[in-house]
This record gives sequence, structure tokens and C-alpha cells, in this order.
Amino acid sequence: QDGYYLAKLLKSKNYTVHGLVRRSAGRHAERERVFEYLDERIAGDVTDFGTLCRIFEQHDYDEVYHLAAQSFVAESFSDPFSTWKINTVGTLNVLEAIRHFAPNVRLYNAASSEMFGNEPAPQAINTPFMPRSPYGVSKLAAYQLVKNYRESYNLYACSGILFNHESPIRGEQFVTRKIVKAAVAIKKKRQKELRLGNLNAMRDWGHAEDYVQAMHMMLQHARPTDFVIGTGKTYSIRDFCLYTFDHFGMNYENYVTVSPEYYRPAEVNQLQADIQPALFDLGWQPTHTLKTLIADMITYEWNNS
Repeated sequence: QDGYYLAKLLKSKNYTVHGLVRRSAGRHAERERVFEYLDERIAGDVTDFGTLCRIFEQHDYDEVYHLAAQSFVAESFSDPFSTWKINTVGTLNVLEAIRHFAPNVRLYNAASSEMFGNEPAPQAINTPFMPRSPYGVSKLAAYQLVKNYRESYNLYACSGILFNHESPIRGEQFVTRKIVKAAVAIKKKRQKELRLGNLNAMRDWGHAEDYVQAMHMMLQHARPTDFVIGTGKTYSIRDFCLYTFDHFGMNYENYVTVSPEYYRPAEVNQLQADIQPALFDLGWQPTHTLKTLIADMITYEWNNS
């Protein structure tokens, strides 16, 4: 989703946009949606250092947005090795390729609020990091690598610590899309119930369309600076269910059941961004509320299911 909205934004600003596209045997409609905004697709993988070196040697880029990741937290528990290879080693590969072949490029790295773990909310740039998943650990290591390369090699390299951001094209395995998809299916009488895990987990949910604006603004900043990006408001998964089903005049309690199989081995209870630096130093602010985000997701799902 981020690649789609970011490429769309950059094209609106008359950028020439190249996208690194991992080879895949299958087709994925939402994955391929981003292609309409790419001037060129370059086959490659962030885990392949040699390919990245060739790309940066052959192209004179001004900005690089490093979004590639294994980003499903639950998957990181079942496959921590791939998560580490993609998220951490992949970031190291990008940094090394830039250091050797494109030292003047401006690099944005996608970090994650999962790095904070259960530190008290709201979480700010100076809040201690205590990740509670292999995903969070991998993202923290990548974040520290970016910081180290910035300080060691004078690279323009910064990270956006993005809190949960959603959109109509969010992956179907993520809980927000899962809730919206189920509510629409239940309203259309194609499904009878929705099984979820911890309904009390609280998250700071924003719209990906807003967050890619922050990514771009970070690379226009006078100096490379890490920022926390979120809405500053937190809601539970129970709230998300309530608002989504209420959109159709339904009571979520009649359809949602809790299943232990969806609980994480180690849960993050509450994430809430302290966005004051983003507001005042970056000049960015979110435009969507949770309810407008949900409405956008519902409209898309209703029209495409």
C-alpha cells in the first residue's frame, strides 16, 4: 500500500519513479496496482547486495524510499529468519550500496512503532525501544544501522517511525482489512462470523495516504532527521470493530468471536504517537480520522467484493 500511495504522490510532483520489484511466480492485483505509477520497474531484491550495487551504479537517483520488509508481525514469530534477512540484512545492503555507489542520495527508511513494545504511551523519538516480536527487533536493528551510517559516513539517511497506517489496499492478513472485509461479507450475507484475537490491543491508526506525505517531507528537510509519524490518538481493536460494523447498523458483538489462536506470543498493549515534532519541525499533520479511514476502506471493499 505504501508503494502505491508514494508513487502516486511522487508522480503528482513530476518525479520520474523507479520501483524495485521482487520476482514472483504469481500475480497479486493489489501488489501490481503500484505499477501504473512507475516509469520503470527494476527486477531485484533487497536481500541481493550485488543487484543493489549494480542498480545504484547505473542510475543517478536523488531520493530512495526503502519500504521493502516482511511487515506482518505474526509471521515474524513463525519465520523469524526471513524477517531478519529481509528487514535487517536488506537494509544493510541498501546502506552499503548507497555508501559505495550513491553517497549523495537522500534515503528514507521505514521504521516501525513496534520497536517501542510496551513502553508507556505516548511514544516519542526519545522513548526507549523494547520490541516484543522478531519483527520489532529486526526493525530496530535496521533503524540503528541507518543512524550509524548517517553518523559514520555523513549520509543523508533518516527513518520514519511510522505507527499503524491502513488503506483500502492494506493486505488482507492485517486485522483492519480483515475486519472491514468480514463486515462487508456479513452485510452481503456471504459470511456469518469473524474470528479475532486480542480485542483490547490499542493502536494509533492513520491513513497511508497521509503517511507517504510525511515520507516525502522528511527527505526535503534541511538535515536528515528521524521522526515519529502517527495521529496521536489511540483506539482498541474492539473500537475498530464497533465503528466498522456500526457503519452498516450492525452490532459487532453478534458476529465477532475471540479465538486464542490469533493471540501473539508477546503482545504490545498500546501504541500512541507523540507527533509534536512532526507537527512543528516537519510541518506535517494527518488529515484522516479513524472514522474517515474506515469509511474509505468500506467503500472500496463494498465496490470490489
